Amino acid sequence: MCGGIQYQNQKIYFPQPNAELPIMLQHGGVIWVLWGKRQNEGSGRFPNSGWARIDSLKVSKWKPWHPRPVLIPEDSFLEKGHNNQSHRIKLESGMVIQALLAERNYEYRVYIVTEETPLQYHWIHDRWPRLIRLSDQNKTAMKHT
Repeated sequence: MCGGIQYQNQKIYFPQPNAELPIMLQHGGVIWVLWGKRQNEGSGRFPNSGWARIDSLKVSKWKPWHPRPVLIPEDSFLEKGHNNQSHRIKLESGMVIQALLAERNYEYRVYIVTEETPLQYHWIHDRWPRLIRLSDQNKTAMKHT
């Protein structure tokens, strides 16, 4: 399901209070946005989670939060398996994680979009971050981050 990511030698885990994820901008830079909402947070403006199932997007469950697709650049993501053991999944060059940017009253949160796990990794977890291959134009911009 993607419990953490590694970006430029920085490891970010969802359980960390105030964890932020990098969101790739069109010109290749990044901004940092709070990753989802934890149950112990007081604000009731966002769903308690750090993930959004692709199926829930298709049926407009996220419509109240005006979701916008965003990309998260990373070197790898971290997944805790069925056996509670952590696994680091290194991504091939040009791959990024798809996420959604949710907004409520000018406050923003980012949620990682998940889908069914590829068969070769199903032994780890039943949900997986949705991976997107960047176009050559975006790859060039990302190198200047």
